[in-house]
Amino acid sequence: MQSTKAHWWFVGPALFLMVVILLMPITIAGALSFTNYSLGNPGADFVGLDNYEKIFTRSTYEKMFGATFRYVFVVVPLSVGLGLGAALLINSTRRFGDLYKTIYFLPVMAALIAMAIVWEFAFHPTIGIVNSTLERGCGSFLETWHWYAKGCERGFPLWLTDRDYAIWTVAFIGIWQGFGFNMVLYLAGLTSVPRELYHAAEMDGAETAWDRFRLVTWPMLGPTTVFVVTISFIRSFQVFDTVEAFYPQGGGPSKSVYVMMFAIYEKAIQQNLMGIGAAITVVFLAFVMFLTLAQRWLVEKRVHYT
Repeated sequence: MQSTKAHWWFVGPALFLMVVILLMPITIAGALSFTNYSLGNPGADFVGLDNYEKIFTRSTYEKMFGATFRYVFVVVPLSVGLGLGAALLINSTRRFGDLYKTIYFLPVMAALIAMAIVWEFAFHPTIGIVNSTLERGCGSFLETWHWYAKGCERGFPLWLTDRDYAIWTVAFIGIWQGFGFNMVLYLAGLTSVPRELYHAAEMDGAETAWDRFRLVTWPMLGPTTVFVVTISFIRSFQVFDTVEAFYPQGGGPSKSVYVMMFAIYEKAIQQNLMGIGAAITVVFLAFVMFLTLAQRWLVEKRVHYT
């Protein structure tokens, strides 16, 4: 049988775009990370591992890693869990299901910069609706909720300007903005679960909703969960819009919200330190790749594709 090269006409454009759009920028960033290059300079000096040494030894970058991982490991499990819960509730609802889908999906469609401005007003310490609502509840929970009593006596937190609360406030907004997307993915996964499996489970003694979820729904959602967790990790590592909208001058109070994407923007764009910005980019890609491969390996051990 004579072999032809016709297949290259089909895969060639895709390979070309992958090299130009994906592999070439990563290679260039890797090369720049070993230099002190800045835009506008005619050349650059080779500095070896100095940029990476700064990243792993200076306190500013220690705060960067801390803020990034706190955000990721809060947003990912909660947005995945809430997305799954919302999908199960909507899937079991006979009325207004489309309305609920629209409401939950609105944060995904809305411009995050605009929503960040709305949240900035909502978390305002004096005129914001969050603290105003909490203050209205003072007196009702003083005897039962100790932390609430403290808030009523001393005043509620400055959610966006207190270093102890800033990263958790941004993470809350990330959960609110992301779980609707996960809900849609889980709704698509639920449609592929054969109804016959539920009937078979009932015949085998799975009478409660929890038994049906544990024995049928959750195992069948394994492939969907792998995809949802992977996408959630990548989206969480890429958080930038909210941080830049709230703290355009430098990563929040005491660098408590100094996430990696904002650090790349600050060093490479604002300060024109392309070498250190490229080094942070390489470290960022390495973390994303490692966590993605690790979670896929851990989850796929119990996943069976049909």
